Amino acid sequence: MNAVKLTPPTGPVRATIPLASSKSESNRALIIDALTNFRCDLRNLSTARDTQTMIRLLKSGDAVADVLDAGTTMRFLTAYFAVTGQKKTMTGTPRMCERPIGILVDALRTLGADITYLKNDGYPPLQINGFTPSAEAKVSIRGDVSSQYISALLMIAPTLPNGLTLELTGAIGSQPYIEMTLEQMVYFGADVETDWDKKTITVKPSPYTPKSYTIESDWSGASYWYSVEALALDETAELELIGLKAKSLQGDSAIVEIMRPLGVESTFTETGVQLTRRPAETTLAWDFTHCPDLAQTVAVCAAMNGVVLTLTGVESLKIKETDRIAALQAELQKIGAELVEIEANHRYEVRRSGSVYQSPATIETYDDHRMAMAFAPVAMQQEVVIEEPGVVAKSYPSFWDDMARIISVQEIQAGTNVVG
Repeated sequence: MNAVKLTPPTGPVRATIPLASSKSESNRALIIDALTNFRCDLRNLSTARDTQTMIRLLKSGDAVADVLDAGTTMRFLTAYFAVTGQKKTMTGTPRMCERPIGILVDALRTLGADITYLKNDGYPPLQINGFTPSAEAKVSIRGDVSSQYISALLMIAPTLPNGLTLELTGAIGSQPYIEMTLEQMVYFGADVETDWDKKTITVKPSPYTPKSYTIESDWSGASYWYSVEALALDETAELELIGLKAKSLQGDSAIVEIMRPLGVESTFTETGVQLTRRPAETTLAWDFTHCPDLAQTVAVCAAMNGVVLTLTGVESLKIKETDRIAALQAELQKIGAELVEIEANHRYEVRRSGSVYQSPATIETYDDHRMAMAFAPVAMQQEVVIEEPGVVAKSYPSFWDDMARIISVQEIQAGTNVVG
């Protein structure tokens, strides 16, 4: 399958969506489980490729750990393999080997890890050669690059002979993801103290306690359905998303508040959340520092509905699966919108460009699952073609099947001359 053509719904929009489970929660639970010698009972693990890759590599005795394009898996396993004294070569796709990991490696070396780079300093592939615990129990690490470095260190901290105190420097990005890590750690018995004012997190040496744990549905995956609801031409559209909690560990649950001014009301039920329409506003400003994975979805939704959106806190988008800022700038033009840099590498604005665009628009996905899913809701208003739709397997393998509950999803060959 090279592309899918998505066609707007012809009738009322009513659907119940059995969301994929959270890969963020799953991946953290898997590392903690591994640190208990695999004695936990983990339920509802994500079927996302990233999580399945984690499971495969945790079980593998191979000397090479190929994480493919899974950034979380690369960072978490680098810390796990290091602290457990395993000798591993960590590698991935060409894009994965362009994503920095030096901050994490420097911290692990301070704690006693023997790690060498095989090509370029600061980037995979790298060789883990073992671990001799140092006397150091305090590490200073930047808080504004990737919360995954911080989470990777935190999860191994209870196994260190002196525990660990992390001092976070600069601004703290994606803090809810750090808090998710800490809450899961505490659930499994870790002794944690946080002082967000002083930007310190202290974890005492104490082994994890094996327990049962059930993974929540994925709020990142839910965000695309919020966009579907907001873009539906049927003003009575109703969607029910199964498996979500009002009090969630996931930072992307912020989509509830982000989408209210974009016209979506959330009502929590015993089984999940019900989405209905409400009056929308014409402008929105949002700081995505703590939920950067929502930026693409919200940008496309605002563009389609003519909402002027100001985005800040999106600096990390440039080092994701692709440069998501550049990708958005290129693809929004295809739906008659633009992403304009207002303040260098800090503040951006989405607005209608007034330019003539082709219908159906053909959207490139740049090997980025979120590009595919962020642009799919465009089909609530007009035909759209999504190239390389298989990229959704990274986080939401059943996405196109779920979309087919509402719209027509037709497999075509990329480059097919589709008449809308």
